[in-house]
Amino acid sequence: MATNDVVERECVIQEGIDILDTYFSRDQVSIVVATRLHDAIKLRTGNSDPYRDMKDIEIAVARTLSHELENTYNHSFSGLLKFAAMGNAIDFFCPIESVKQEIRQDVSFAIDMSAEFEKRLKSARGILYLADNTGEAFFDLPLLQWMRQFARVTYVVKSAPVQNDITLDELHRAGLLTEFGDVITTGTASPGIDFIQASGEFRHRFDTADIIFAKGMGYYESLSELPSDGRILYCLKAKCQPVSDSLNVPLHSYVTLVQ
Repeated sequence: MATNDVVERECVIQEGIDILDTYFSRDQVSIVVATRLHDAIKLRTGNSDPYRDMKDIEIAVARTLSHELENTYNHSFSGLLKFAAMGNAIDFFCPIESVKQEIRQDVSFAIDMSAEFEKRLKSARGILYLADNTGEAFFDLPLLQWMRQFARVTYVVKSAPVQNDITLDELHRAGLLTEFGDVITTGTASPGIDFIQASGEFRHRFDTADIIFAKGMGYYESLSELPSDGRILYCLKAKCQPVSDSLNVPLHSYVTLVQ
């Protein structure tokens, strides 16, 4: 997606292999290595946003599906949580028609800590809502608005394009920027979060938030490396075997988990 130049593709593939040879380690957080790969592709091809067209498709599809399905679940916490989780099925690795089919199916959590989620959220004062893929914003908004009954909620997006992760530009393109209100960026263009590259503002907000609501596998891959303090609430679909194995759930399961 980054370039149509076949020679350039071969060069960047070799550069990617060299990055893996140099930096891959079982002691390394996966998203740190992935970020190096994405940076190399963008730099080599001169394409800062290879997933641009895919994200535009996601926005259009997610807007339609969210309107179609918004009354599928009731507007209780558990219903809105399932609606938000449903949005995590949006994935650029899958054909869009299969995504449409899956997203219309009922969400059932293989690990369900939603009751503890709700209890913790109702006693929180400050919540960071870490956003994942572009199309999910339409599914995140009702839950975020519910959370705002109890606490200040800050929606966190990426500062620059990486994969199909949402940025301020995508929120604007989706027409949702003002509806989300308090929005900040991580200061990074990495899947999940690389704290070494993250902005001072994000690190401060992360350290001082009562609750970190983390959507998607990227945040699970990076934040699960931290000591457990009960502040992190994961909501994700396990889309690959290593994450499924880590959670001890079948592939493609939905999970809500407190760490």
